[in-house]
This record gives sequence, structure tokens and C-alpha cells, in this order.
Amino acid sequence: MNEEQKAFMKMAIDLSRSGMESGKGGPFGCVIVKDGNVIGIGSNSVLETNDPTAHAEIVAIRDACRNLGHFQLDGCEIYTSCEPCPMCLGAIYWARPAKVFFANDKKDAAAAGFDDDFIYQELDLAFGERKIPFEQGMREPAKQVFLEWVKKENKTLY
Repeated sequence: MNEEQKAFMKMAIDLSRSGMESGKGGPFGCVIVKDGNVIGIGSNSVLETNDPTAHAEIVAIRDACRNLGHFQLDGCEIYTSCEPCPMCLGAIYWARPAKVFFANDKKDAAAAGFDDDFIYQELDLAFGERKIPFEQGMREPAKQVFLEWVKKENKTLY
């Protein structure tokens, strides 16, 4: 990391501490940068908002997209205080930034009591074997909507 990148990472780490100390949520922070400018910030706000999806990366992605007026983060860099969990990893891929920098890794998170490994393991299980059972139904009518989407001419791909 160069000095500018270290400064952005320090901001993410500082957000992780301030969010934790304020009681908003766990010790996670995120900064999103485009062309050297911060365009989105977030700290874990799960406890403050009663929203289990309010992880630092999700909060920062929402902030950055709102500020950009666009649903993708083309040309952006994400600086996060910890390796993203499976949910945040998915959101990051959907947002399509240019690069992600992280400080703590998932082993550090597990040692601090944030172990997401079980989610990765759940993905490989059959629907009925998961801790929260999944059951598929009414696939054909739902599939019809997908077929209509495929034929739709005035759609925005994302």
C-alpha cells in the first residue's frame, strides 16, 4: 500500500473504532474512494438500525451509490477494516469496484467472535440440510417472469 492508500485504510479503521465505541454495532468500518476522493463511508450499524444487513461495507456502498447517483462503483476502491463477510462480498461484486483493500482477515474476525465460516459451509449443503431449511416451490410461474425479462427491450442491465 502506498501512503495515500494507507490514509484511506486508517479512515476505515477509525470508523470501525468510532462505530463500536458509539454502540452502533461491531468493530467494522469502510471507506469508498473514487479518483482520490472519499465518496462513501460506513461503519457497522446493525445495533443502531436493527438491520442485520447494515454492515460497514453495505452502509458505505449505499452512501457511495447515493452520492454518485449510480448503482455501480466503476473506478472506485473500497477500503475496509476487515475482509468482507459473504453478504458484503456479494454486494461488492454486484457494485463492481475496481479494487478492494482490507486490514483484518476472516481468521482475525473469527478470533474476535465474528465467525462467518458456517455461511460458506451452508452454501454447499442441499437445501433441506441447511440450518435454516430452504424449500423451492412455484418455479414455473416465477421462471415465466424471467423469460419476460429476457424479452424486455427497454431494460437496464446490471
